[in-house]
Amino acid sequence: MENMENRSCAGQPETGRADQARKAVTYKEAGVDIEAGYETVRRVRRLAASTMRPEVLASVGGFGGGFVLPVGRYREPVLVSGTDGVGTKLKIAFMMNKHDTVGIDAVAYCVNDIICHGAEPLFFLDYFACGRLSPDVAEKVVGGVAEGCRQAGCALIGGETAEMPGFYADNEYDLAGFAVGVVEKDRFIDGSGVRVGDAIIGIKSSGLQSSGFSLVRKVFFEIAKMKVTDYVPELGSTLGEELLRPTRIYARAIAGLIERCEVHGIANISGGGLIENVPRAMRAGTRARIRWGSWPRHPVFSLVQRLGNISHEEMLKTFNLGVGMVVILPGPEADAAMAALHDLGEEAFLIGEIVEGEGGVEIV
Repeated sequence: MENMENRSCAGQPETGRADQARKAVTYKEAGVDIEAGYETVRRVRRLAASTMRPEVLASVGGFGGGFVLPVGRYREPVLVSGTDGVGTKLKIAFMMNKHDTVGIDAVAYCVNDIICHGAEPLFFLDYFACGRLSPDVAEKVVGGVAEGCRQAGCALIGGETAEMPGFYADNEYDLAGFAVGVVEKDRFIDGSGVRVGDAIIGIKSSGLQSSGFSLVRKVFFEIAKMKVTDYVPELGSTLGEELLRPTRIYARAIAGLIERCEVHGIANISGGGLIENVPRAMRAGTRARIRWGSWPRHPVFSLVQRLGNISHEEMLKTFNLGVGMVVILPGPEADAAMAALHDLGEEAFLIGEIVEGEGGVEIV
């Protein structure tokens, strides 16, 4: 649950008279403010309550999160778990002093992985570590986590808040998470059902999402010498606003699609782009043929490519390039699937098909 790093030593060695006269050192003087930790837990408990599901047993603040697995709904339930962090996108939050959206990214990158196997997200735990704890900042960060959980339909049942002076700079933090979902064993999606002739559908991303930010920061801030406050006409926003745009969470859309169509494979297009991630959703002996230009590309990708003089190949293996999720299903169901995704609030495009071959992706 949301606990503080507050362990202490039980014993004290014998000391000389000079040492005995020395003022006792407190944990706060060492850089850890336990009272700030207690205040953070109080605030987080309220945020977590907004994500609750009936299966949750314990409230935030205990030693562990309890969740009753709804086994009555399943013949052979399979638990699916995933963990991830926000990465160096956090540097943009520090630069802008804006902390209320990166929590959505933390949830998205965990949840979007487990739904690739057809799992329903059940619960989420976060890990927030900082150099000096600010309850105001922590509340905003975890508020974003709670919002991500609401979008995904899962419960925030706990996490860890660690104050580690000397390890992180005072105004910086790290954020990661862990998600667990469940799926019926005979509905577990692992790509083994992918067939030659299947359609490949791409679901629109929100932009960069949370991948490739080390390269993004180098291009915009080191090469182009831009600032987060610079207004960029082709983006219709400041640079910082675009870079902090949260990752889309596709849990409800994927769940709705699975109920309406026969889905053979799903790939979350995160780090590694289409090239690395699509093959993870396919069986041996099949190859993805993707048609370049069959979906709209967010202008941020053209901007970073132009300013950084980045090759097409480097872009393909680093960024999602406008496709946040790929779904593979029978060709005859492609139109129905795109219509279903539209009804579920997503923009989807027929971007390719499965052909016979030795794995991998070919862009044509």
